[in-house]
Amino acid sequence: MGLIGLALAAIAVWALVRLGRQTERRGRAHWRVSATLLGAVLLAGGALAAFRGAWLAAAGLAGAGLYLAWASRSRAVIRSEPISDADARAVLGVRPGATEPEIRAAWKRAMTRAHPDQGGTEGLAARVNAARDRLLRKTGRD
Repeated sequence: MGLIGLALAAIAVWALVRLGRQTERRGRAHWRVSATLLGAVLLAGGALAAFRGAWLAAAGLAGAGLYLAWASRSRAVIRSEPISDADARAVLGVRPGATEPEIRAAWKRAMTRAHPDQGGTEGLAARVNAARDRLLRKTGRD
């Protein structure tokens, strides 16, 4: 039991150090899946330790597993900074007197490239949304 606990603790420490260095850049989001799986393994190790009577090890493994599972599922809220009319038009690629349908069509085109599920980032998607909101407020149709 001691060797299993030591191995699980080493994996947990390695994962925490490795996952702490990773960011939300494109292609690096796989850490969420890895952390969730590792959290499940740690919870199972905690259950095994509790079944064998090692309550302190069980509490530590279960706590680490729950933390990893929770931390891998939570995301930081991205707030976009205020955007000027000129920047909003540049982001969406519309002319200064664009109508609401033109703005919405340009937003749809931009979001197909900027959405995180399509290879973009959350920050870029937030900027595209802020540009759309700014231009629609300017036209008075939000």
